[in-house]
Amino acid sequence: MVLGYLAVLLANARHFYTDDTESQYTGLWVGLGDALRDGTFPVLVPERWMSGNNTMDDAGLFNPPQLLIDLIAPSVDNMALYATVVKLIFAIIAALGVYRICLAYGGRPAWSAVAGVAFPLSGFFLFFDEASWMTALTGTAWLVHAWASSVRYTRGQGGPIPVFVFLYLTISTQYIFPAVEAALMLLAVAVGELVYQRKWWPVARLAVVGACAGLAGLLTFLPSMLSAKVTWRGTMEINNDQFLTVPWSESLNASLPSSLPAFTSWWGYVQPMPVTYIAWFLIPALAFIDWGRAKDSWRELSGVAFFATMMLMWAAGPGSIGPLRWPVRVLPMLAIGLLVLVCVLLGRYGTTRDLKNRGIAAGVLVLLLWVRSFSADPHDVIWHVLAAAAIVALGVAVLWVDRIKGIAAACVLVIVAMFPIAFFQVQAAQPTPMTWNLPTNRSEAKAAFPDFPGTTLQLAERGLLQPGDNSLEGAYGSLVFGNYAKSLELSYVNGYTPTGHFYFGELLCMRWDSSVCPDAFRRMFAPEPSTGRTLADLMKLDRVVLQRALFPDARNQPAPDGWKWADYPGHEKYISVLERADGPISTVNGRVADAKNVTATSISETDTTSRVRVSSPNGGRVVFARLGWPGYRVTIDGKQVPITTVAKSFVAVDVPAGTQNAELVLTWRPPGWKIGIATLAAGVVGTGVLQWLYVRSRRRAKAQPAAG
Repeated sequence: MVLGYLAVLLANARHFYTDDTESQYTGLWVGLGDALRDGTFPVLVPERWMSGNNTMDDAGLFNPPQLLIDLIAPSVDNMALYATVVKLIFAIIAALGVYRICLAYGGRPAWSAVAGVAFPLSGFFLFFDEASWMTALTGTAWLVHAWASSVRYTRGQGGPIPVFVFLYLTISTQYIFPAVEAALMLLAVAVGELVYQRKWWPVARLAVVGACAGLAGLLTFLPSMLSAKVTWRGTMEINNDQFLTVPWSESLNASLPSSLPAFTSWWGYVQPMPVTYIAWFLIPALAFIDWGRAKDSWRELSGVAFFATMMLMWAAGPGSIGPLRWPVRVLPMLAIGLLVLVCVLLGRYGTTRDLKNRGIAAGVLVLLLWVRSFSADPHDVIWHVLAAAAIVALGVAVLWVDRIKGIAAACVLVIVAMFPIAFFQVQAAQPTPMTWNLPTNRSEAKAAFPDFPGTTLQLAERGLLQPGDNSLEGAYGSLVFGNYAKSLELSYVNGYTPTGHFYFGELLCMRWDSSVCPDAFRRMFAPEPSTGRTLADLMKLDRVVLQRALFPDARNQPAPDGWKWADYPGHEKYISVLERADGPISTVNGRVADAKNVTATSISETDTTSRVRVSSPNGGRVVFARLGWPGYRVTIDGKQVPITTVAKSFVAVDVPAGTQNAELVLTWRPPGWKIGIATLAAGVVGTGVLQWLYVRSRRRAKAQPAAG
């Protein structure tokens, strides 16, 4: 895997630092790491508003390896290097997991190693999960080990603890796809082992340990499930819009390195990257399996075939099932299933008998690959011809090495051939359409960026950036998008959020990457009807940064009341800056943003708790600079009172008449956190019981022969 990564990096040094990795994950790691180092468990960061609820997004708050990544992140300057090293570690974990699955199903070590190395270099996993979607990479890396441990557990070769641990690590990555895929994997293993062993008890044990892991994982997903009603992802509708759905016929591209599949995505119909490619040998090798002998293993391998079939069907649609959108994301699961199936069969039933006919069959399969790839992408016909010729040549070389040196050496050649293929595939996809080209070195970025203390909101549109703007000398020295501000360790409202707060997003017409519409400036300084205060006041902003490209004439207009235009020499090309005329207000009187018919004096503040001294002879209302996520509760002198919201976004508390010098305590906890802790404990205890039963059964099994 190290050699594979080096081959990819030679083609594009930033391959593993692109798209969501640069715009979301690395900044998130730094932000979470800073909080952890300060002794705060960062479930909520109010000043980041939509992106501040870390129980909603892909933070992995309850995943120990992820917390270690977060802790280290603030000490690393080069984020591209750090992301690449972290991803290499998880690619190795994933490769070892696929290797273990093959061994669990009776695969031979050499071909199992081929499957292990091939998977992280397969198309979608390499170009999306490893390049961009970090939690898909980590979730899959743990899932394959859960699969291997599940098979071993049902066959009496291992205990329940590895199954529980790997399933929990899969679920707690806080990404829904690996969690659902893990459930389907358990179903496939259960069905397969029931067919193979024809016994209910091993399957029942697996179901129980899977349920224990699911109970433990509720702590991760309960907060987002119970908060979904206020987010963009609150719907549970099933739609089939054909976006990022993959026709089954694209599976015939699985072994041609030049294949550019045809389905609808962000880049039109013909894709710029070989995302349906799996491994160069996968399809032609089918000709060298002794199917007459292999059919005797259909029961043993039925679980793998069942899993691959489910993934093939899912990849074809529907386009969205509630929060599960873009079926193309399950292509790595299909790759795992097919690699395991083919490599186990090759290891156990591979043959070169009747070589002439098998060679012809392999040639026909390569021709089918060429025809399908040409049909999807006829403009690159020459590349498809060369790729098909390369596969034939490699196949001949592998057969020759097998004959001269044996199967282990042949498998080494199969693996080595993957590296130049990965190099050419990545090189051919340059310039990648996914990159944001954010700075890699945090120290250089901080030095180039203005020193913005306090709480800042940026109103900008990323789509207005020009190609020459994507550098520190350009827009990235003045503007932030995604989680870039967290990498700079600045307090910005702006951040990356795939599950944003619907009502707050509507207030500012703010999107997932924190871009806004041209009307956002007017909305920000228009009075909110029930309070008469502007959104900027209710958010207790110290500064508003305007993108010059989005608001070209703003600086020529008078500043809003209470604000002034501030000069930041060297940044005028990209931004205009508004600051408070009387100085910052974000630290004045805690997070109390408005008090009507009530005196409210902050006593203390943390990210999750506001303590305020309140008095109100006739009753009034206090509005806080906090986004109204589910999970808030409030007491006044120990008595719980209802919580309301202003504009369906700002937390507000009605203070009863006759209140005098009372202590108002506003607290936030992740919704369902008590249930989550209880189910986590139940899952651990349940697994402990299963482990005790497993150890006892092992002892009995050892004692019986001795007694006889």
